[in-house]
Amino acid sequence: MGLVTMKYEMLKALKGEYAVPAFNFFSFDNLVGIAKAAAEKKSPVIAMATTSGIKVMGEKAVVKMAEGVADDYGINLVLHLDHCTDIELLKRCVDNGFTSVMIDSSKKSFAENIDDTQRVVEYAARYGVTVESELGHVGGKEDDIVVDEMSALFTEPEKAEEFVSVTGLDALAVAVGTVHGFYKAKPKLDFERISKIHSLLPSTPLVLHGGTGVPYDDFREAIRRGVRKINVGTELKVHGVFDTSKAGYNSEEAKSDPRNVSKMVIAKVSAICSEIIDVMGSEGKA
Repeated sequence: MGLVTMKYEMLKALKGEYAVPAFNFFSFDNLVGIAKAAAEKKSPVIAMATTSGIKVMGEKAVVKMAEGVADDYGINLVLHLDHCTDIELLKRCVDNGFTSVMIDSSKKSFAENIDDTQRVVEYAARYGVTVESELGHVGGKEDDIVVDEMSALFTEPEKAEEFVSVTGLDALAVAVGTVHGFYKAKPKLDFERISKIHSLLPSTPLVLHGGTGVPYDDFREAIRRGVRKINVGTELKVHGVFDTSKAGYNSEEAKSDPRNVSKMVIAKVSAICSEIIDVMGSEGKA
């Protein structure tokens, strides 16, 4: 057991027609909560570090944490770099042991997005590292990247087919109606668009970003139509880490032993992840 590539898990998900849950982590306690849920549910999981998180913790430290947690819990864990616009930082993460990376040049032109993705695919291939890229714009705020919801562009199926063919990427993040962060109203996913992209790219895992707040029935329908990885971050950051920590530090348990707050965060994150694993259909697929 230890760190594995996203491609390893995606190939199984394509065959089994389920989605692998991908959870952002912002602290050690957050990461442990993800691993705890994965171990208890016997589910594959993808632990996603953000570029801002890496700047705080350091890419080498993040890799060592992930390796240790995977070993302690006896699980396979994908360590993924999420939404990276800095190719040099991405290369350092590959060099230091990340098993999966996402290059996000979706705000650039189609040609520039292809060029950046090709460069990353070529570099990552030397290490056997999986590459995800995004075509179209998912609205909202993700880490330090902001896309106005009105300017968010849905992924064009024919462009997606060309993009994958030219770049040779391993997983494609598609813009089909989700946004990063919390929703102001119920999201409306374009399921027909997902089906069309999947029909053109049946062997390419499709990725749904902005999972927080999407109704679980919509998750299930997206999976039925070809989505094989779903990202959840805001819910873990706000409800799993921030709200739980705030309440914990004001509790009597924290006054007697601050480590009790860590236990609270781990338990809350694990509960959130376990619920999402159930929806993804990935329980027992590790």
